[in-house]
Amino acid sequence: MPSAAATTRPPPEYAAAVRYKMRQKVFSMADRFTITNAVDEPVGFIEGKVLSFGDKLRFFDVRDREVAYIEQKLLTWGPTYEIYRNGDLAGVVKKKLFKLSPTFTVDVPGPDDLTVEGDLWEHEYVFVRGGRTVAAVSKRWWTMADTYGVDVLEDEDHVLILASTVVIDLVQADEDR
Repeated sequence: MPSAAATTRPPPEYAAAVRYKMRQKVFSMADRFTITNAVDEPVGFIEGKVLSFGDKLRFFDVRDREVAYIEQKLLTWGPTYEIYRNGDLAGVVKKKLFKLSPTFTVDVPGPDDLTVEGDLWEHEYVFVRGGRTVAAVSKRWWTMADTYGVDVLEDEDHVLILASTVVIDLVQADEDR
């Protein structure tokens, strides 16, 4: 039987995917992730607020423009985060409760929600929309701790996928504590 990590390998169409590297800054008062492309050029960063009730993060591009806002919803059944783009709700990332292995969904307005499948504890998972793998996340690509590779198909919402990846990392880290 193949390992869970083996099942998260991106399909052949990933030759046309955009590859990102997300690195979490380890020694920081607030959560901070830097995002670079395949040739290590900066494309953005995500930074959290210090001393807030629940996680609140802002996603900026390289010109320091906010492209998304992430906010943890408190008093919910299971970890729930809302992702906003230009003030509009772009998606709700929610951990499903009562599952043997961690499972997340990304509920987007209208149809075409995303599910997250694979080995979330090992940070080897894929985003699936309508039965099609649209993004893959892997910690194995990188030797440094708290660094992930994220491949996203060109026709997908890259900001939503990257923001959702950060949310999954935050939830999993909270549960490891």
